[in-house]
Amino acid sequence: MSGRASGGFTLLEVVVAMVILSVAVVTLIQLASQSLRLLKLSSDHQDATILADRLVRAADPLTEGVESGQDGQFTWDRRVRAVAVPGELLPTIGPAPRLLSLVVAVRWGTGRTVEMSTLRLAQGSAVAP
Repeated sequence: MSGRASGGFTLLEVVVAMVILSVAVVTLIQLASQSLRLLKLSSDHQDATILADRLVRAADPLTEGVESGQDGQFTWDRRVRAVAVPGELLPTIGPAPRLLSLVVAVRWGTGRTVEMSTLRLAQGSAVAP
């Protein structure tokens, strides 16, 4: 007959099991927390992209210059400037097109930025290359 009682766990086995369970629970909580932080960052980035797209679409392509503003947690700059049209793209007859560069930068948080840029064709005389 052995000196050890059968059917039970030793105190050391219970402590080791509790440590393993604790590590697993803490890891799961940290993963959930990181997931929520990334979800917030993704949401902010999507909102900034939507704002930048709206500002690009709402821009008046007739005037050059810089506009700035704020929308909630976001600050933005919209820059419009004339771009030279390459000579091989100029029409042989009729008025020359006017090409404008439009850049929108949206900033938020600590150094986060979304920037969109596009070219717009406007009526008027082209800038000489």
